[in-house]
Amino acid sequence: MIKRFIYTQISKALEDTPVVMITGARQTGKTTFCQQLLKDGVFSGKYVTLDDPSVLATAHSDPMGFLLDIGENIIIDEVQRAPELFLSLKKLIDDNRNRRIILTGSANVMLQPKIADSLAGRIETHQLWPFSVDEITGSKSVFLDNLIKDKNNFKSIPTSWEEIIKLIRRGGYPEVINRTSDSRRAKWLQAYMESILQKDIRDLANIDGLIFMPKILNLLSVRVGSTINMSDIARLTGIKNSSFQRYMALLEQVFMIVKIPAWTPHAEGQFVKSPKIFLNDTGLLCQLANNGDDLLQDRTQAGHFVENFVAMEIQKQISWFNDPLKLMHFSMHKGAEVDLVIEDQKKMIYGIEIKSKSSLKPDDFKGLKKLAQLAGPKFKKGILLYTGEHVLGGFGGNNLQAVPINNVWGE
Repeated sequence: MIKRFIYTQISKALEDTPVVMITGARQTGKTTFCQQLLKDGVFSGKYVTLDDPSVLATAHSDPMGFLLDIGENIIIDEVQRAPELFLSLKKLIDDNRNRRIILTGSANVMLQPKIADSLAGRIETHQLWPFSVDEITGSKSVFLDNLIKDKNNFKSIPTSWEEIIKLIRRGGYPEVINRTSDSRRAKWLQAYMESILQKDIRDLANIDGLIFMPKILNLLSVRVGSTINMSDIARLTGIKNSSFQRYMALLEQVFMIVKIPAWTPHAEGQFVKSPKIFLNDTGLLCQLANNGDDLLQDRTQAGHFVENFVAMEIQKQISWFNDPLKLMHFSMHKGAEVDLVIEDQKKMIYGIEIKSKSSLKPDDFKGLKKLAQLAGPKFKKGILLYTGEHVLGGFGGNNLQAVPINNVWGE
C-alpha cells in the first residue's frame, strides 16, 4: 500500500479535535485511508458509508437517531449525501467533546455557509489529493524546506523531458497508477469523468444543462494556468453567464478544478485579481485535451500542462507541510507575472516561475524581479524552475535562482 504523507497531520488532528473532515475528489483513496486508520489503531470506532442506499435513507429520515445508533466514535463516508446530519453532529459534539468523528466527502460541503458555521470550532479539514510523485516513489521531497526554510540545498540534476511528460500523462489517481497501459488508463479516466458528471454533480444540484459540462471542461483544459474570463467561456459554450458561474462552482465543489487566488500588494487597479484555474490531476487534463501524444514534440503547447503539474505537486506538498502556507499567483494587467506565489504565516513571499525550456536568459526573471520590488522586505526568495540540469544564480540578486524542475519531486 502506498503511504499517504498527510497521515501524520490527520493522526495529530484526531488527538485534540472532535470532528476531522477528509475531503477530496472521488477515487482519491479516502475510504482506503480511513480503513488504514482503523487497522493501525489510530482511530477506534464504527465505519458507515452513505453510498449504501439503506444507510442513506435512515440518515435522511432520522439524523440524530442514525448517529446515536452507530456509537460514540464513527466514520461517516460520503457525508455530503446527507447534509442534514451536520446540526445533529453539532449537538453530539457539544454534549461530549471527547467523541471523535471522521467525515469524508467527495464534494466540499464546507463551501455551504450553514454547514461550515454549524461545526465552527469543532472541526479540522484536510484534503486528500491524488497521489503525488513523492508518495508513489515513497521519497518525500525537501523542495518546500529548501524554499521556505532557506536550506538552499537545491540540486543540479539531469532532467528528462520524456520522464516529465510521462508523469504528466499518468497523473496520480490510484486506479490509474495500478494500470500498466495507456489505453487502460484512458478507459478508466473517461469512465471516471462520466461518473462525476452524471452522478456526483447531479447529486449536488438538480439543474438543467449538465450537457454543457463536457464542453466547459474541454474549454478549461486548454486554458489551465490562466486567469479565466468567465463571460468569454460562457459565450463560447452558448449558455448564460450566471449558469456558467454555477457550473464552475459545481466543478470546484467536486474537486475537479482548483482555483489559485491572486496575490496583490494593494488594492489598486493595475493588478489582476482573478484566480488561476487548474485541473486537480494532469492525467485527467490530458484525457480532456486528447493530446498527450503531442506534448513530447511541442514544448510550447506543453507549457500549461507542466505548470498545472507543478502547481498540483506543490499544492499536495503544502497539504502535509508542517507550517501553514498559501499558494497564489501574481499578474499585472501590463505584462509582469509570476506563475506561483507562496505566502507563509508571517506574510513572507516566495515566487516560483515555471519554464518548459533548458536554456534561460535574464528576461525570464522579469516577473520575479517585479514581484520582489512590489513585496519589498517581505520578498524572501524567487526561483525559476526549468528543464536544464544546473542550479544557476547571477540573475540580479542573491535571492533569485534557476533550479532544475525535478527538484520539486526529487529527494
